[in-house]
Amino acid sequence: QVQLVESGGGLVHAGGSLRLSCAASGSIRRINAMGWYRQAPGKQRELVATCTSDGSTNYADSAKGRFTISRDNAKNAVYLQMNSLKPEDTAVYSCNALVSLLSAPMSFVPYWGQGTQVTVSS
Repeated sequence: QVQLVESGGGLVHAGGSLRLSCAASGSIRRINAMGWYRQAPGKQRELVATCTSDGSTNYADSAKGRFTISRDNAKNAVYLQMNSLKPEDTAVYSCNALVSLLSAPMSFVPYWGQGTQVTVSS
């Protein structure tokens, strides 16, 4: 019913930048929070940043000052600008959205994208 498609991952040298994009489509009535999470090999998935529909943001300590999350509510899209990348930022980055469906407008359900690989070389 809802698809989240990410793009923008890749290989970059330490100190470089990448911009991730995520677009949601389907039977969407409204999207509340959208965010980015990441999972490195052998580690649990962790929050990177979230953004509510009114623009309030939250960042993991590791992302503060280097990453910026933004949204385009008209496009049901969320972006993550990542600067000053470090090798420890290497992970699969996944988009998440809390969505209320046209068929169930009173509840919000979390949806996930398939993930995009970010690799930072030293």
